[in-house]
Amino acid sequence: MPRPRAIPHSPVLPGDVRDFLAEQAPFLAGVAVQAPGGHGKSTVLRELARLHGAAGVTVIDHRLDRSAPRTPDSVLLVDDAHTLDADSLRGLRELLTGNRCRLVVAYRPWPRPAALAELADVLRRHGPPLVLGPFSEERTSALLTAVLGDATPATVRFVHAQTGGVPGHVDRLARALAGAPDHRRAVEAVDLPAAALAPFAAELDDAGPDVRRLLLAAASGVDLPLAVACALLGRTADELDAMHAAARAAGLLGPSGRLSPIVRHAVVAHSPTDLREGVWQRLAEIQLQRGVAALPVVRVLRRAGLPDAHLIGPLAAAADEVLADEPALAADLLAAAAAAGGRASPARWARAAALTGDLDAALRLADRALAEPDPAVRAEAAMVTAAALAHRGQLGRSADLYRWSDTDGAAAFAAIAATATGRPELLDAAADQPPAAPPTLLTSASVLMARGLRETLSGSPTAALSSLTQAAALLEPAGRAELVPDSPAALTAVVGLHCGEFDLGSSVLARAVQARVGGSLLTRRHRLLQAWIHMTRGQTAAAADILDATARHGTALEPRDQLFATALEVGVARRDSDLPALLRGWEQAREALMRHPVDLFTLLPLGEFTVAAARAGEPGLVREHLHEAHLLLDRLGNPPLWAAPLHWSSLHAAIVAEDETAAAKLVAALARVRHTRFGSAVAGAAESWWQVWHGVVELPAVETAARGLHAVGLPWDAARLAGQAAIRTADRRTMTTLLDYARLLQPKPDRPAAPDSEPAAARRSDRARDANPLTAREQEVADLVLAGLTYRQIGEKLFISAKTVEHHMARIRRRLGCASRSELLARLRSAA
Repeated sequence: MPRPRAIPHSPVLPGDVRDFLAEQAPFLAGVAVQAPGGHGKSTVLRELARLHGAAGVTVIDHRLDRSAPRTPDSVLLVDDAHTLDADSLRGLRELLTGNRCRLVVAYRPWPRPAALAELADVLRRHGPPLVLGPFSEERTSALLTAVLGDATPATVRFVHAQTGGVPGHVDRLARALAGAPDHRRAVEAVDLPAAALAPFAAELDDAGPDVRRLLLAAASGVDLPLAVACALLGRTADELDAMHAAARAAGLLGPSGRLSPIVRHAVVAHSPTDLREGVWQRLAEIQLQRGVAALPVVRVLRRAGLPDAHLIGPLAAAADEVLADEPALAADLLAAAAAAGGRASPARWARAAALTGDLDAALRLADRALAEPDPAVRAEAAMVTAAALAHRGQLGRSADLYRWSDTDGAAAFAAIAATATGRPELLDAAADQPPAAPPTLLTSASVLMARGLRETLSGSPTAALSSLTQAAALLEPAGRAELVPDSPAALTAVVGLHCGEFDLGSSVLARAVQARVGGSLLTRRHRLLQAWIHMTRGQTAAAADILDATARHGTALEPRDQLFATALEVGVARRDSDLPALLRGWEQAREALMRHPVDLFTLLPLGEFTVAAARAGEPGLVREHLHEAHLLLDRLGNPPLWAAPLHWSSLHAAIVAEDETAAAKLVAALARVRHTRFGSAVAGAAESWWQVWHGVVELPAVETAARGLHAVGLPWDAARLAGQAAIRTADRRTMTTLLDYARLLQPKPDRPAAPDSEPAAARRSDRARDANPLTAREQEVADLVLAGLTYRQIGEKLFISAKTVEHHMARIRRRLGCASRSELLARLRSAA
């Protein structure tokens, strides 16, 4: 028998297959070719027919010529043997065992009837079966080059990834790309041409309805454990195994049970819409019944293309899952459910909107929910409304709604809000109430907050802060899950600012920011209070940085936050002696004052506005607000902790306005709040200010008063008192001593630090610091220049003239050898 000639290079046959066909197959009486559909069985048979035909061997196609005589020198090629009946398979086996004909049989791995298994066993005696697998990326590249003429690496990667290397699918996609106007654009867009999907329609029809439903379930992308697949398809485990085997044998399902992208797109494109959506909707229902997390299922099915109208229940379930950690996502999911015609809980939706900071939507939705027949829904809606109104400064209305809602923590929050508006009658009951059943973190924290607030009215600041910090620690694990009118961390900071406990306030706020207590709604409040602590300490640059970051947030501030932000702006400007900025801020402050009623927790901004109004020459604009504040304090028994800072700010305003009568009353009022450490410091400073104002400068008294202010965290106030005393004394030695003391007390410049500035500073060597040619005073001036202050502002901070600052800068330039101001600034920044 003549030896067939070598097969020419074929791009669709891997090298090992070509070698087998050329070197072994022609000498074997029987050859088995096994592979799923689309893996090249028919191509192998065509190559063998061509090979043997070229060698003069008679080739018989079993499908086309069943009457041709079978001879030992002829080769019978049988494709799709798995579709033959048992008699035909037994006849083939007899041809081989009787040496009546050489035989090449191609078949899929499933179905495997007994007659086919017997035939395969006989074929295996003549040699191992030729098992065909998917292409490697190199073989995919070879086929693409043959079809497209040029295949870029990106095209190869795209085709191989989309097809999983299944040869028939690679060939389909390659030819579809060849027919596209610009196949590179399709590759870049990861867009499968319709022509590549069309041939799958017939294969899906041949696979049958059960396999199609299985493929649709796989096309959803949702994980399909055995129990889920059986429930979805209504089949037993054995029947499901048979369906998987059929899908794999057809080349539609990969060995791992997953679909390649091209098959997934084809299954979705060529399945009736009602069938596809029905399978996916049922899949979602089964997953929820099993208690599986709804969000991954929803995400996968929405990405697959299932309309939200079929996911209303899962959307609501997913929203409940993420409400605590991702309220914005929860709000979006509930909105999608509502838009699809579902009835999303307006109270839950309102809560999600509030936690994201969208109080307009929260109030609108909660108002709708208040009309619901379900008492639990109405109670939750009232709680949302109460919290939202508190952020908008309506604490009186908030207290009433909390009392009505009777939800977790409602009694304590109602008492806190009522107390802040001058109605403390609920506070004792809330602070002493027994733990709820069960005592949740929120309930326990709210009770501690009520106890802390009560201590600020009649107890000690230490006891108040102890209860409040405990409440803050309790609420931190809840993170952004709880919707509250105010956080215990914020209340701790406010109380700390009223009694000089700035370090504690900073620490508690930092933890609250990290834990995102109260979500984005309270994060801005926490950051603004951090800025307030910086400002009070005289660290105006740090305060301004936080204020700028808050402004860049992009969303409008709620009235309470706007009140603090505007007060920060004028407060920073006042401490930086920047009158134009103060006047600009005062214009906004007037509106902020009108939008927010006076309450106990906004006395600090009111104090700053009082001084700003005096500097702007419009003290009358805050007179009514101050009157309301004093009435509020009267109703609460004029607690020293809350009264002292407001009296202190009002005294500064009276001094600015040169209102001696008002100043005298305020000095007397401050003398009555000496009960606390902070009150004692500002009372002593008030008496010293009064004497200095009237030209009586006693060095020991001024130093003692300034030292007291510095000790309670008011270095800017302390330095200002010493500086003003120095200006007003006629004794030059006393003036010099007080100026030096004022400079010593003055807060250090606080330039914004770059993220890596601290490590860089730690790496700075002692030798480099020692080599600094500037004197201490020159370095102080340089730091202030880098902080962005003008010569005039620096002079006011250091209690020297602007001309003296100019002389210092000239000496600094000479010492550093800089020819211009820009060069000098660059040199100072590099040395900082």
